[in-house]
Amino acid sequence: MTDFDIFPDRYAEKCRKWDKKIIEDNFGQVGGDYIPMWIADMDFRAPQPLIDKLHQAVDLGVFGYTYVYDEFYDAVIRYFERHHNFSPKREWLTLCYGTVSTLHYVVQAFCQKRDYVMMGTPVYQPFERAAKAHGAQVIQNELVVKDNRYYMDFNRIEEQLKEYRPKLYMLCNPHNPSGRIWSREELVTLLSLCQKYGTVVVADEVHSGLIFDGTYTSAIETGDLFHNVILLSSPNKQYNLGGLKTSYAIIQNDELRETFRGRLTKNSITSPTVFGIIALVTCYNEGEDYTRELMDYLRKNYRYACNYIDTKIPQLSYMEMESSYLMWVNIRDTRMDSDTFTRRLAKETGVLVESGSEFVGNGEGYIRINLGTQFRNVEQAFKRIGEFVNRNCL
Repeated sequence: MTDFDIFPDRYAEKCRKWDKKIIEDNFGQVGGDYIPMWIADMDFRAPQPLIDKLHQAVDLGVFGYTYVYDEFYDAVIRYFERHHNFSPKREWLTLCYGTVSTLHYVVQAFCQKRDYVMMGTPVYQPFERAAKAHGAQVIQNELVVKDNRYYMDFNRIEEQLKEYRPKLYMLCNPHNPSGRIWSREELVTLLSLCQKYGTVVVADEVHSGLIFDGTYTSAIETGDLFHNVILLSSPNKQYNLGGLKTSYAIIQNDELRETFRGRLTKNSITSPTVFGIIALVTCYNEGEDYTRELMDYLRKNYRYACNYIDTKIPQLSYMEMESSYLMWVNIRDTRMDSDTFTRRLAKETGVLVESGSEFVGNGEGYIRINLGTQFRNVEQAFKRIGEFVNRNCL
């Protein structure tokens, strides 16, 4: 079993999440006892089988060019068979260098300058960055809040699809920042509309390995509608492997896949990293017990955070976190905007969270809190948040 209470030396690791200079570049000056709960990076050691396999690779002492070998295809196919009751074909799979960079390649492959890319907001900021970096225009479709839960506005989505004819619809499933799991019915409705208007769906499913409650449906489970989808995923969030820059695309449509791979060739995206492909294969084949233990630990952190807000910080509320470890918290009753709240919280308490203004659009009035850390950090952070709110917002 993994002891998630152990805090690895993240300072020696030189990770962005804990580096004080990077933190102060983003938040301003903070004290020495800061608690980073911002960037989506967990503070836990990787599964022991992976650590063992990486030691074996290091002991070989040679790190030359590798290739996409059979074990990669087998691991991904078996993973989807276990978790989604669907077996993607080997030829549909393409190994990539991380989901964020792949978003850029997708835009480069399918969009010309001034073309439209559509997304429901608030949403993961690199969606917008990838579109704008290539000169595409972003169309936001504001998610509707009902009973403290996000819903897609399908009438408005169809109006925008019909008016702008976007080349791509970028979908985050599960949703980041709220952790919302889109239902099968919602996915089918969205994918049907996009197919009707000739818009390719780019489905980012990187948080799909961390499900708390509800039934998760992958885009790959939507039958013929998957023909119009570029599915992007990786083990990076599930096993905290972001620094290894490994991910993959699953594309059933031959024409879409050929266009996508053509873009990778133009960018000279060829052989994978030595450690990245080892990590993917090992975690998918030997990481199931680790994931179950991790979800139990994250559930404890989440329940504590919910109870603390409910009982001691009534000025705050939160959306139900159905997946991952990112808590979406409503701060509107504090009468501070998201940026002010975030920067003051950092300066006065050392607790670092993400401002809702960072999520493309319609995130004002919210903050995102990363619960993927040791329980003692969660306890201390929420104590400080409570004192901050009650001191400034009585």
